[in-house]
Amino acid sequence: MIPSQVKIVEVGPRDGLQNEKQVIATATKIELIERLAEAGLRVIEATSFVSTKWVPQMAESAAVMQGITRHPAAVYPVLTPNLQGYDAALQAGASEVAVFGAASEERKV
Repeated sequence: MIPSQVKIVEVGPRDGLQNEKQVIATATKIELIERLAEAGLRVIEATSFVSTKWVPQMAESAAVMQGITRHPAAVYPVLTPNLQGYDAALQAGASEVAVFGAASEERKV
């Protein structure tokens, strides 16, 4: 059966930029997100609130969320791995949060 609706989520500002070797300027991230919204994308995963120790490219997540001009027809979800990231996302003004988890086979006895 073909669904009656499909939700497309643009993840470039988060997934694409976090894979860059160098850190991208906050103003450039904001400009990218705003241009995506102006181009008609309606769900733009703006950033992630993760440890900057492991993902230094996401160090300015709060500044990105607070700096974007929100298009009235777009939503800007963010990604968080844990409660600390979730709390930081809410404080930065995120209105939609995606949570991810990981499992491991390692057992400590």
